[in-house]
Amino acid sequence: MIHDPNNFVTAGKPLEKAAKVMVMIHGRGAPARDILSLSNHIEDKEFAFIAPQASQSTWYPYSFLSPMEQNEPYLSSALQVLTSIRARLQSDYNFKPPQIFWLGFSQGACLALEFVARHAMPYGGVFGLSGGLIGPPGTPRLYEGDLEETPVFLGCSDIDSHIPKERVIESEGVFRSMGAQVTMKLYPNFAHSVNEDELKIVNQLIAGSPTSGATIRELYI
Repeated sequence: MIHDPNNFVTAGKPLEKAAKVMVMIHGRGAPARDILSLSNHIEDKEFAFIAPQASQSTWYPYSFLSPMEQNEPYLSSALQVLTSIRARLQSDYNFKPPQIFWLGFSQGACLALEFVARHAMPYGGVFGLSGGLIGPPGTPRLYEGDLEETPVFLGCSDIDSHIPKERVIESEGVFRSMGAQVTMKLYPNFAHSVNEDELKIVNQLIAGSPTSGATIRELYI
């Protein structure tokens, strides 16, 4: 296996004491501790946070829009890491799917969204920041399963050089068709980064509150 499912960092409450857990997936070239730093912006203090580390800090070598086979065997190994982590959270710490949340940025968002689509069930929430489902244009989206009103948030710049807005919009439609409650927001002329408005929406979805506007400020990770 290319990526080690036992290579991760944690924050927040200890896993054995937490009421819920968020799996945080880093972007290309970043350490897991970068994405884990976003845990400081999560207002709910009942979370444990776990962030797996990709081998050489990259989950798969080419663009998420490349043919699937070009990113193998790295992509399958990366997806298996998430499968292993979810299984461990369920078996070792007794987390139920509605207590498990997924958050990823950039390449990590693409990976998280693809994993959730392939392993659909009623999760606590899914937050894809600057990402979309994986595969070249025209990829059949033959996912099975039902997300059963899982809150899904897709946030991205409308001019992101890595993530075409068309893929974000396509991903929104796929998740809606799978029964998710999807919130999507495209930020005009914004950078490839996480912003405060996205984190506000994440917190509101965690709390079950309706989203609203906010002053936008970038948080580069």
